[in-house]
Amino acid sequence: MEIHVSKLGEQGKALIQFYTTAPYPCSYLPEEQARSQVAIPGDLIDASVYSQLVRAGFRRSGLFTYRPHCDRCRACVPVRVRTAEFTSNRTQRRVWRDYQHLQIDVLPLGYNEEHYQLYRHYQQTRHAGGGMDEDSREQYRNFILKSNVSSFLAEFRDQDGSLKMVSLIDELDDGLSSVYTFFDPDPRASLGTFNVLWQMALCRKLQLPYLYLGYWIGASQKMNYKTRYQPLEGLQDGTWQRMQP
Repeated sequence: MEIHVSKLGEQGKALIQFYTTAPYPCSYLPEEQARSQVAIPGDLIDASVYSQLVRAGFRRSGLFTYRPHCDRCRACVPVRVRTAEFTSNRTQRRVWRDYQHLQIDVLPLGYNEEHYQLYRHYQQTRHAGGGMDEDSREQYRNFILKSNVSSFLAEFRDQDGSLKMVSLIDELDDGLSSVYTFFDPDPRASLGTFNVLWQMALCRKLQLPYLYLGYWIGASQKMNYKTRYQPLEGLQDGTWQRMQP
């Protein structure tokens, strides 16, 4: 693929280029070796270019814009929800009612020690041994707070002021991209479900047709929840296609 960027004024257009990383252990399928295709240079990837890249299956981690490019595995499927057509099921309607008491603020990217402590607690409880459970403050900043695109944080607090959840969200020209969410890992709670429903409601309020949810991996229990949000589309063989529950 080629993406031209008008960033050079009268000199013409710059060209986004791509390179493939060396193999590394897959985070979701332990028996597999993964590779990523990375878009460079990062300083040319603004909100407009990033929107094009997301439609082509890319995501970002901090300033690192990538998509899976593995040698023999095609398990990672980029997915998005058609927000205007979404109809919640019975469980989702209950979750939506149960968390209406949360106080939600939209914030610019900026360091907050309380956010970092919740992030650490979430990683150590939900993803112990995964490599991110010992992230330093600097690693947290690089992952959550560095962005060349239009990004914001959504902060969710209980009525007593206690922090329950934080989401990092990117604004695209055709939707929102749910980059990362961390929350109070109480196993009795359904904060993750409420978060996706809230982001879809925000898309509808902003009249944006899609909520991009990253990658779906059928063999990964961590990723299977995404098919609960219908109508869901997956990028397969270069085109966005309807995926069944």
